[in-house]
Amino acid sequence: MQNYCIVQFLGGLKSIRRTLKEISLAMKLLFILLICSAGLAYASDGYAQKTSITLRVNDCTIEEVLHKIERESGFSFFINSKNLNLNRRVSVSASEKNIFQVLEQVFAGTNVEYKILDNKIVLTAKETKVTQQKTKPVAGTVKDKNGEPLIGVSIMEKGTTNGTVTDLDGNYTLTPQTASPVLLFSYVGYQKKELPVSGPVLNVTLEDDSQVLNEVVVTALGIRKEAKALSYNVQEVSASEIVGVKDANFVNSLSGKIAGVVINSSSSGIGGGAKVVMRGAKSLSGNNNALYVIDGIPMPSLETTQPDDFMTGMGQSGDGASMINPEDIETMSVLSGAAASALYGSDAANGVIMITTKKGSKDKLRVNYANNTSFFNPFVTPEFQNTYGATTGEIRSWGQKLGQASSYDPLDFYQTGWNETNSLTISNGNEKNQIFLSMAATNAAGIVPNNTLDRYNFTIRNTTSMLNDRLRLDLSASYMNVREQNMVSQGQYFNPIVPIYLMSPSYSLEMLQQFEMYNEARNFKTQYWPWGNQGIAMQNPYWIVNRDNFINHKNRFLMSGGLSFEIMKGITLGARAKMDYTSALYEKKYAASTDNIFCQKFGGYYKGDASTRQLYGDVMLNIDKYFGDFSLAATLGTSIQDVNYQYYDVGGSLNSVADGFTMLNLMQSAVKFQQDGYHDQTQSIFATAQLGWKSKLYLDVTGRVDWSSALAWTD
Repeated sequence: MQNYCIVQFLGGLKSIRRTLKEISLAMKLLFILLICSAGLAYASDGYAQKTSITLRVNDCTIEEVLHKIERESGFSFFINSKNLNLNRRVSVSASEKNIFQVLEQVFAGTNVEYKILDNKIVLTAKETKVTQQKTKPVAGTVKDKNGEPLIGVSIMEKGTTNGTVTDLDGNYTLTPQTASPVLLFSYVGYQKKELPVSGPVLNVTLEDDSQVLNEVVVTALGIRKEAKALSYNVQEVSASEIVGVKDANFVNSLSGKIAGVVINSSSSGIGGGAKVVMRGAKSLSGNNNALYVIDGIPMPSLETTQPDDFMTGMGQSGDGASMINPEDIETMSVLSGAAASALYGSDAANGVIMITTKKGSKDKLRVNYANNTSFFNPFVTPEFQNTYGATTGEIRSWGQKLGQASSYDPLDFYQTGWNETNSLTISNGNEKNQIFLSMAATNAAGIVPNNTLDRYNFTIRNTTSMLNDRLRLDLSASYMNVREQNMVSQGQYFNPIVPIYLMSPSYSLEMLQQFEMYNEARNFKTQYWPWGNQGIAMQNPYWIVNRDNFINHKNRFLMSGGLSFEIMKGITLGARAKMDYTSALYEKKYAASTDNIFCQKFGGYYKGDASTRQLYGDVMLNIDKYFGDFSLAATLGTSIQDVNYQYYDVGGSLNSVADGFTMLNLMQSAVKFQQDGYHDQTQSIFATAQLGWKSKLYLDVTGRVDWSSALAWTD
């Protein structure tokens, strides 16, 4: 038996020897290389284990650490995966450790594996196997605390876009997409809820969101109250609704957004004022405009004298509200009705627009840049005829029917208006101190040629808390620079729209665009207008917009400060002061050959200067206390407001130098002087109290007494 095994074994050796002879030379070489490679790899591992390095790095990127290891060990790294995060920061402390021990510290807690081949270290990321689990649908009902089903509740699977809403009975069904799904339930007026799915049925009860139900609004004097505790109408408008579509005057952006409020834009063109009328006009001849209040302090209207006839109205200017930068506004509250505005006295008889401005943010630097560019064209215009022409020498259409319809279109006179606003706001701060800075530039052109507006706003505000937040200081300053040119006249004089609308289709705009021609007798260009003034001071419309200029320059400075001290919880004593100063320069320049109604042959020049200074101060004691089921919110205060307005105007026809618009060139015998002004002071005491029971029943009492004098500063 043994002999047989030996014979078989020897026979096997012969068979192996014969097979090896048949293997190609290439296969032999490959076999030898594999053996050598295995030997080299084993040798490299051994060399790596024997090579010791010392490495100490703190908070460095993995890429930086690998470079240090290469310099210390002589090894180089080969990265064989795009999934490696070389920017991850690590700290390594190794003393006389081999390469493997150092790499364990570098890639601790990651899926990185490494292999050593010769003097190279290959880094790869382990492949993670993703197993797709079949998830079963989850269903349930969403109700409120009273057991009533909620319709339209939003249900989202956390970390995905997978979601649904409840039906009319509050029921829902959702098939999760993740292995351990978590559902988010949200509904307006209710607190959000986040629940994990642990079975096929998940019923949910949502709680009322008391923060939403107890909405706080800003009322008179900047006092904050719960909306449900008010006995009068207060509507609040957020900043997003104001700056969404910007107008040169932010008040125009409120049109259609406040119930019971009618906003009439001025016809004076870009940058003009706006009239805000709440619940109808209250006076046939007086002022029906609302009172503007910024951070609880009334603002002077700064309205220019309005025309009282159908002829004048040229050179108008925007009011005080048109100078405000809408990017500075945080919220607006509209108070309508006597109960709402009683704390501001007779000035608020037509309602109040409360503006709350922005403050600095806490624990975060915020820089915001915004650009808004809009374009506009005439929207509603009269219907014009182009069938009948003018008789010889006439401008109006009282002649025969034209042989063919004219192509004259008065609307071709208008241009595409545009309004561009660039604003930059910066806010920063901490729990104790916050600062807010804003800058804005508004540049616009109206639909009437040469009607432009340039406005620049700068604001800084700082709020500080001291003495464990019991003492609060609020300081702010603003500067506004405005330049208005050729605000469209509201009457017949200097209104380019009048001749455009009355001119017959027998003519064309092209013949009017050559609005001036060289006059040999006078040796300069004069107005081209062959039809005279038609008894209504009519002129060439292109002459009006290019040669009869009305330019307004305004500078406005606002500085305010407020200090409040919490005497005890619920009782605060505060004081505020404000200075609002506006200076305005109004110029009227009538070029030579302007109609003789306005000036003589060399032209005319008028210069007016107006200044308005308002000083305001108040002291208030605020109480907000609860006594069991009862609550008391009361304010007792006193205020003083001093307004000084001065205006003068000098002008007339030019004397000898055509278009020399200076005071020295005025015709002294025909110079016109005008001066106006007033100095009013109002001293007031006011009080308001609200007694509440279980936050359900409220009793309000408000009163104010004013002592107003316009004679105290006269001789």
